[in-house]
Amino acid sequence: MEVIFTLFLEPLSHPFMQRALIAAIFIGVSCAIFSCYLILKGWSLMGDAVSHSVLPGIAIAYVINIPLIIGAFISGLFCALLTGYLSAHTRIKEDAVMGILFSGMFGLGIVMLSKIETDIHLLHVLFGNILGISSSDLIQSIIIISLCASLMLIKRRDLFLYCFDPAHAQVIGIPVKWLSITLLCLLSLTIVSSLKAAGIILVIAMLIAPGATGFLLSNSFDRMMGISIITALSSGVTGTLLSYHFDTATAPLIVIIQASLFLMALLISKTSKQH
Repeated sequence: MEVIFTLFLEPLSHPFMQRALIAAIFIGVSCAIFSCYLILKGWSLMGDAVSHSVLPGIAIAYVINIPLIIGAFISGLFCALLTGYLSAHTRIKEDAVMGILFSGMFGLGIVMLSKIETDIHLLHVLFGNILGISSSDLIQSIIIISLCASLMLIKRRDLFLYCFDPAHAQVIGIPVKWLSITLLCLLSLTIVSSLKAAGIILVIAMLIAPGATGFLLSNSFDRMMGISIITALSSGVTGTLLSYHFDTATAPLIVIIQASLFLMALLISKTSKQH
């Protein structure tokens, strides 16, 4: 009992650890759901592009004194929609467009933040500060994340068909263009609402690793999503508790656990194929 108390109950006796654990669970599950569609669609780099492109929006929002989440969302969505437009109207492939746009906007954001007097800590923007998340920020994130995840689950069949076979989805009457815009909007909102906890760089891993792990260990989309959510939940809870005992950053530890689970899944999948 003493071991159980030390490992599980002692960290949760602190309010900041309670908030961190709740944030890790909600952000992890939401990112895991999105991860499945991004892996299926081949949009893994889209999460990278959107997360990096929010930096100019954060800087502009700070200057004109509006909520940072609004500036970040507009900036991220602008990058996502511009990527789609340029991919459709130029000969440049989508991955090249994403790479150019997100690196350009990321550089612009760093320059803007370095030129204005701001109390925004760049390291917190990049890597998050889940242990320092306030109750109001947590509630705001939970509301946005829950709304996005619920919409994804409600429209999961249409989204699955769109990601798996967009041509067939269009033939049977699914509004593919609006579905794509909706997916990008929800993705941008999820990334923005996760920034304070996970940061720009680490949220990318949370949007890729769970889905990739589920993809390796399953042959159906429902099972893939289930494994993805379990991966996110287990790594979120374990990483948060271990970060308390090891006195280390929480979000990076969660990402390390997710990467380790992916490598284990890769090993299992290769072993099963050999037999």
